[in-house]
Amino acid sequence: MVENFSEQVADRAAALPQEPGVYLFKDQNGEVIYVGKALSLRQRVRSYFQKSMTPSPRFSRRLQVLVAKIAALDFIVTDTEEEAFILEANLIKTHVPRYNIQFKDDKHYPYLRLNLQEPFPRLEVTRKVEGKGFKYFGPFSRAGAVKETVRSIKKLFPLRSCRRPLQAGAAQGRPCLNFQIKRCLAPCQGNVSAQEYALLVEQVVLFLEGRQEHLLKKMEKEMQAAADDLQFEKAARLRDQLLSLQKVTEQQKAVTTDRQDRDIIAVVELPRGVSVGLFKVRDGKLLGVDNFTPVTAATAEDAGEVMKEFLRHYYGRAAFIPGELLVSHLPAEKELLLSWLQKKRNNKKVKIRVPQRGEKKALLELLKKNVLLQAEEKQGQCRQREAALQELARVLSLPAPPARIEGYDISHLAGQETAGAMVVFLQGQAVKDEYRRFKIRTAAPGDDYAALTEMLQRRFSRGDWPRPALVLVDGGRGQLSAARSALQAAGQGTLPVVALAEKEEQLYLPGKKEPLNLPAVHPALQLLQRVRDEAHRFALSFSRGLQLKSSLASFLETVPGIGPVRRKALLQHFGGLEALRQASREEIAAVPGISSTVAAQLYIKLQQN
Repeated sequence: MVENFSEQVADRAAALPQEPGVYLFKDQNGEVIYVGKALSLRQRVRSYFQKSMTPSPRFSRRLQVLVAKIAALDFIVTDTEEEAFILEANLIKTHVPRYNIQFKDDKHYPYLRLNLQEPFPRLEVTRKVEGKGFKYFGPFSRAGAVKETVRSIKKLFPLRSCRRPLQAGAAQGRPCLNFQIKRCLAPCQGNVSAQEYALLVEQVVLFLEGRQEHLLKKMEKEMQAAADDLQFEKAARLRDQLLSLQKVTEQQKAVTTDRQDRDIIAVVELPRGVSVGLFKVRDGKLLGVDNFTPVTAATAEDAGEVMKEFLRHYYGRAAFIPGELLVSHLPAEKELLLSWLQKKRNNKKVKIRVPQRGEKKALLELLKKNVLLQAEEKQGQCRQREAALQELARVLSLPAPPARIEGYDISHLAGQETAGAMVVFLQGQAVKDEYRRFKIRTAAPGDDYAALTEMLQRRFSRGDWPRPALVLVDGGRGQLSAARSALQAAGQGTLPVVALAEKEEQLYLPGKKEPLNLPAVHPALQLLQRVRDEAHRFALSFSRGLQLKSSLASFLETVPGIGPVRRKALLQHFGGLEALRQASREEIAAVPGISSTVAAQLYIKLQQN
């Protein structure tokens, strides 16, 4: 065991109360590096400082390294060990200690939610879990999985997707295209009752909960009831939904014979660390697989602790907790976890067990195989990115592979609403949190060189932003020259910069008369193309947004009674002229600062144009 711990800390540990609570270890800088809980604070904390203690599964190498860094400790006494369990989780989220096993914070995972406070709820993607009045589904480990789910739901269930504040029985504006293509019941027309819409929402909930068999039976009954009441249009709609849903259900594989709900969770050792895989089984059918990787380094010997932290992390926000969890490793502090899970499940029983044989054991092994295959795929992609960066360094004669590449592009429509965009790729991967947009202020309309110069000068005036290893601009020799001049003026003349022209995919390099023509399959060219295309997409989307706001602003300037303050409020609320055209008088009047008189004048003006 590590022997060079602080005697002062060890002495304090010996004087701790023998009560339940939470302890916080700090380093010499006062930073919290570990949070733990104990039934007896004195007994647990003293165990870290016993020189004769031999390493155990609980005391992994990670915790042995921790002990050498402990310089101080704090503690909080609680009434029960369960309270300490909850407090420990909250303190870990607050302090993000280096030596606690942690997963991404909840805000990073997307959810689907229904706002049940609205008379006509719509399904939306969110990363924020709020209070009552919302029904959540998730979390999802990938944003792509959320998009796939939303696409499926839009095909199956005609929920509204607009953000209009609607009231039951009130017609508000014209229906959008979704109504024409039978993707919305158009509650904005006032011809759909809140009760009928609620049945549709119930169908969506059953679908998202994986209750397809129950949903099929329910829809059959509703279809028959509609036909009996001579509501043939409704019956036909339900028939079409039923047929589509049957196709989806047929693709789902039954994996257990008992048709029960359960989650299968496996901690899998990888060449570097561990990953946690999750199978969701509902009504005996496998809905899909999710992968979660701890943000802190962990090994197979930490499997029990990893399992505990994953269960606490995932089910702390999960919309549904099944009655059985099949796991690869029993979690540390299993009894406390069970008590906590049962309370979150409205005091319904929860089982946690490791399957030993049969179809459940086979499911667990299948999950492990999936996790390993996905990890191998990611490693393969990582190797490809590394190879592309090395090739790029060789082609451009850079001293090392460029860890941070920044791509720049300019976009406008006939010289109007010029916008600039910066995208960032770290180790060959897009990092959208670091993207930046620039509304061009001083360059003349249509002057792309001046706009690029302005954007680069503004970007490199920010000394607090990281310095890139390579700058890429969309364009040819002219854009390259403008970029070099801007970088020199900003004191960044030594920064490597290249331009990639879209037509011939030619690479322009400083000091080279002729452009470089790389083969279409060259990994360095493909990487630069991804950066260039992403910069182009980002700049175009920003420019289009500015154009929408500009057209609305221009129109609002012609309406009496609407000055700069009201114009700004309408711009912020509607975003574009088309959204305002579809608004009712009531929706316009609901905007802060807009009176009913001004709303009526604006509505009439919109109908005339």
